[in-house]
Amino acid sequence: MIDKDTVKHVAEIARLKLKDEELELFAKQLNDIVDYFKVLDELNVENVEPSFHPVRTEDVMREDGVSECLDRKKVLEIACHKEGDYFKAPKIM
Repeated sequence: MIDKDTVKHVAEIARLKLKDEELELFAKQLNDIVDYFKVLDELNVENVEPSFHPVRTEDVMREDGVSECLDRKKVLEIACHKEGDYFKAPKIM
């Protein structure tokens, strides 16, 4: 059971100042959460496969294909920073 002293200790570690009423409220709320986990523990999940996502996901792969490319000249015309036929980017190292 989570009591007011435990909540106060955790609040101090987190550098939170809580009023006495808040300590009681949070202790009750945390105990309600722990009680709910006890309910979940009672569920029979023996034949249930583990799930890592709430929604089934699949890797969707497609074949690579050749597609039309942007016109180099037009792209360079609208580039903010360029040097000759190249984009100019800030040095990062």
